[in-house]
Amino acid sequence: MTDIQQLLDSITVNTQSSVRFEWDGEVYYVDPFQITDETHDAGFVLLTHDHFDHFDPESLMNIMNEYTLFVCPAPMEGKVKAVVGDHDILPVVPNEFYEDGPMEVDTIPSYNIDKDFHPEDAGWCGYVFHLGDLRLYVAGDTDDTDDARDVSADIAMIPIGGTYTMTPEEAADLTNEMAPEIVIPTHYGSIVGNQTDGETFAKLVDEGTQVVFKLQF
Repeated sequence: MTDIQQLLDSITVNTQSSVRFEWDGEVYYVDPFQITDETHDAGFVLLTHDHFDHFDPESLMNIMNEYTLFVCPAPMEGKVKAVVGDHDILPVVPNEFYEDGPMEVDTIPSYNIDKDFHPEDAGWCGYVFHLGDLRLYVAGDTDDTDDARDVSADIAMIPIGGTYTMTPEEAADLTNEMAPEIVIPTHYGSIVGNQTDGETFAKLVDEGTQVVFKLQF
């Protein structure tokens, strides 16, 4: 099995943009949401911003353990601390590289360009994970921005549900510019968007990129 297939097989999206994946014996979560099982298996939890469908205290409590590191945009640090107490928190800002043990990430600005839900000056971000020779981009709630277009990733996880983020058409334009080997659409079919948005998106993505569906309905 190739490394990229191993990584892809480990990725789950239980709802919305609630991502879990495993790499090199570590368990990573991004924006855990509506996780009801008490797994307490998180090595690293990364948050993109503080909207309720991305920052869910109950889910954090269900996945955290005494060793969990929480990574969040700096303006969120106080909110995260109020939930996780004395656990380690790494506040981050966009356009930087961070490393903590086996975790290596670039922070990518995540914002809207034609709506006001996710302002650029909020300091929110997506993440590019450095996983050996692979790069996994979890975009957070973003539009088709120049910052997102500059990302180089083997696997990209992109919001497509419209209203608060990109429409399927806009997300396909971004994907085709980035040209990842694999793209996984997120953020549709429940709180926002339709369950058919994934098929609409897939039809517009260039043949050189494989569209893989991970979102559970």
